[in-house]
Amino acid sequence: MNRTETLYLTETPRDSMQGWAKYIPVEIKAKYLNLLLKVGFDTLDCGSFVSAKAVPQMADTGEVLKLLEPGHLKTKLMVLVGNTRGGLMAASHSKIDIIAYPYSVSPTFLKRNLNTSQENAWKTITELQAVCGDSGKDLRVYVTMAFGNPYRDSYSEDLVLAAIDRLVLAGVEDLVLSDITGEGTADSIGKLCAKVVQSFPGLQTGIHLHSRTESWQNKTEAAWNAGIRSFESALGGIGGCPMTGYELLANLDTVELAGWCRKMNIPVDLDEGALCEAQRFAPELFIL
Repeated sequence: MNRTETLYLTETPRDSMQGWAKYIPVEIKAKYLNLLLKVGFDTLDCGSFVSAKAVPQMADTGEVLKLLEPGHLKTKLMVLVGNTRGGLMAASHSKIDIIAYPYSVSPTFLKRNLNTSQENAWKTITELQAVCGDSGKDLRVYVTMAFGNPYRDSYSEDLVLAAIDRLVLAGVEDLVLSDITGEGTADSIGKLCAKVVQSFPGLQTGIHLHSRTESWQNKTEAAWNAGIRSFESALGGIGGCPMTGYELLANLDTVELAGWCRKMNIPVDLDEGALCEAQRFAPELFIL
């Protein structure tokens, strides 16, 4: 991946909606996503094909996709899947560009999140590569618990780097370091990101941070200074994985991240008017 001075942004409303207790109707989800499609994000994480029992809020992703309209030409649509069956369902939708899979270096989290083992997760990644190859989709693999985990599983930077090396050797080109329980510090994030960028110069490496409000900027700066140019955020900072036990730990806030970019003179190509329109509509979804 070329090291530019432009920040590439994935907006993750799927991460915001998936754990929301009150059901959000299909039409409201689609209207919100259509507003976000006008903003100019590089990628829009719009839903998932996972267990409806485990994540009922995402059970209607197929219906939502039918209502999505062409948005900004550069924006790619992405969905998350939990197994090969989900990948095949995602591949059947022509609007989807990227299929994402949440691998983890934490066996405990793989069991909690996908009810699978590391061995079976590697098998799924191989099968999803074939699904993507056959359908013309791209595969994005998340390495979750990349900066530690709260489950007392073994953890080290070397463990993460070994997993990434295996993924790269298997042909994975798009990878996101994910810290959905907020274990990372600015120091640990900076160190690991620098090692990944230096060790895998051809890899498209992104970062997905969950953080408390007082520490998001230091963590973001650490990742940027280490060479990460692809970030994931959510409007309003809403979100969290309902399988972690840390589901209320917020995402990076898109508006705050865009403001930080302006302050740092980092180019991020967003339509501010469209972003404000989506921000005004967001309370229609996230009603307590």
